[in-house]
Amino acid sequence: MARKGISAKDLRIAVQGFGNAGYNFAKLAKEEGFRIVALSDSKGALLSNDGLNPEKIMFHREKHKEFKAMLYCDVSICEEAEHAVITNEELLALDVDILVLAAMENQITSKNAANISAKTILEVANGPIDSEADMILEEQGITVIPDVLANAGGVTVSYFEWVQNRAGYYWEEDEVNEKLEKIMNKEADNIFVLADEKNISLRTAAYLVGVSRLSGAIRDKGTKEYYQMH
Repeated sequence: MARKGISAKDLRIAVQGFGNAGYNFAKLAKEEGFRIVALSDSKGALLSNDGLNPEKIMFHREKHKEFKAMLYCDVSICEEAEHAVITNEELLALDVDILVLAAMENQITSKNAANISAKTILEVANGPIDSEADMILEEQGITVIPDVLANAGGVTVSYFEWVQNRAGYYWEEDEVNEKLEKIMNKEADNIFVLADEKNISLRTAAYLVGVSRLSGAIRDKGTKEYYQMH
């Protein structure tokens, strides 16, 4: 959004999936000023144009085993916010700025891709859009930020853990977050620029970047083996 100069408060977000990834995304997005208008779990979805509070909803769900839109929760007292109950399919079809897919694979297929109205889709889950649907969404002009970029933070932090274990020196959480943000911003810029230059989707651009690096690594490995033999 920063690339387009759009303010967080102007954007409406729907999040499919309220597990670890979906909840934390919704929580952090709300803290940054985004309006979370819809959330779903395996039982159904909640909709409120005024915005939902992920933390209050999670608090109530863990305490009472109910998925409801809560405005306020403190120990045993909860006040329910005005909201509508919708289906997961209805959530996917909402006219929002960003649709976040944080549930399971193959949530958008050729059967429902034409119903998607979001301007941008963020793949937090692995493979939530199948290949046929991907082409349909591209034809509709919907921007898809692919899983290979959107959820790469987890494996990047795993790499950080490996580096720290090798060095026997451990970073503070703020330092981890700073390094992660730097890497993710750099990779996102590389992919967005390549997509613009070649007029291709972000997914294709991400794959091109990855394949280019793999081919370079294979080439360099071959050079190393050549000099070892001679």
